[in-house]
Amino acid sequence: MVVLRRRARRVQGADEKSGVTLDDPLDAAQERRVRAVLALGGVPQADLPDGVQQVRLRLLEREASGAEAPRDVSAWAAVVASNLAMDWHRARRRQERIGERLASLRPAEYAVRDAGEDTKVLSLAVAQGLDELPDAQRQILVLRFYADLPVRGIAEELGIPEGTVKSRLHSAVRALRARLHEDEVV
Repeated sequence: MVVLRRRARRVQGADEKSGVTLDDPLDAAQERRVRAVLALGGVPQADLPDGVQQVRLRLLEREASGAEAPRDVSAWAAVVASNLAMDWHRARRRQERIGERLASLRPAEYAVRDAGEDTKVLSLAVAQGLDELPDAQRQILVLRFYADLPVRGIAEELGIPEGTVKSRLHSAVRALRARLHEDEVV
């Protein structure tokens, strides 16, 4: 593990003494795609660089373990980014539950009111709608429409049947569309 950490650090920059740089395992287009998948998966802007580094690290770990290189690094990186976004949401939900428990212990006069302002900005409504989708549906939707992966590619990368991808995609689109109509955005 120490070797991977050293190598991951060297990948980030040049060895200043020798002037040698190692190739980044992600090219610029792949990095942009990873950032987009993370952002559309609901990861805050401030956490995007860490998410990109996690994808790089997983690629390096895969290489170091001797595993076969992914056929399509870009698709593999998008799926890893999507999984990271799902992990981020799970962690956020755990934190929210803890916060709710703590809030229930506070006296009522200190309760925080929700600032539930309705907005008609489509991008915000879509982002909120994505946040409300189940993890599996959000992942499929982001991979299909934002990472632009074909159904077959999503199925191969996630290791699930194409029919499952299509079913989740259909359910996600239907739920998102209903949410947008419910909020009178569209």
